[in-house]
Amino acid sequence: MFDQGVELALTPPTLRRNRNHAACQREPERLAAGYQSTEEISDMAADESKQTEEQAAEALQEEQKQSQDTAEAPDEAGSAEDGSDAAEVDSTASSEEVSLEDLVEQLQASQQEIEKLKEALLRSEAEAQNIRRRAEKDIEAAHKYGQDKLIKELMPVKDNLERALEAGANKEDSAVRAIMEGVELTDKSFSDTLNKIDVTPISPEGQTFDPQEHQAMSMVENEEVPANTVIAVIQKGYRLKGRVIRPAMVMVSKGGSEAKPNIDETA
Repeated sequence: MFDQGVELALTPPTLRRNRNHAACQREPERLAAGYQSTEEISDMAADESKQTEEQAAEALQEEQKQSQDTAEAPDEAGSAEDGSDAAEVDSTASSEEVSLEDLVEQLQASQQEIEKLKEALLRSEAEAQNIRRRAEKDIEAAHKYGQDKLIKELMPVKDNLERALEAGANKEDSAVRAIMEGVELTDKSFSDTLNKIDVTPISPEGQTFDPQEHQAMSMVENEEVPANTVIAVIQKGYRLKGRVIRPAMVMVSKGGSEAKPNIDETA
């Protein structure tokens, strides 16, 4: 009995189950053969135990074989996956090489297009700046010289007032003197108004002739003054904020044979 207990304790669970199953199957035979001797029963038990051990060994071998097959299957699958991955990597590498060339060409084309757009933008900015400057100058000129036409129309009135004052300067008649006083007041008021809008007269008598501000109506020989000297002003000229709106009409001296030319050293 002690030996059987030790054997049961050391026997694997699978072997125990097989033995128990075999014992259960042969229990009726043992009961039917109760008349057999103890030795025969022991022999039968030994045979059954041996068969059970062989079955257990076969089952264990089969389990080990199955486990080996299961371990080899992932390796084969992994090698197949590695092969497919390598093929995919090769195809991806070739596609990357082709796409890299395309990307380089596209990059160069994009850079050229960017340069063209930059040049067009610079030209547009320069043109817009020029237009802005011209517009500012035009606006400034409009504000500054917008009264140019009106003042030109009023200049003859100023000339007539001055002529009237010159004509009545030596008159002793009281009635004429009263009229001349009114004309003088009118001329003074007119001159003050012109000064307020920065209109200044050009009266260059005795000065060197300047074609920018003077209009020569005639040239007279005069040995007393240098050549190109204004000896008389026929009609005054006027400036509006420094710009000539009407040149002065003058008479210019030719100068005698011994007269020295009047040279404007500041010109």
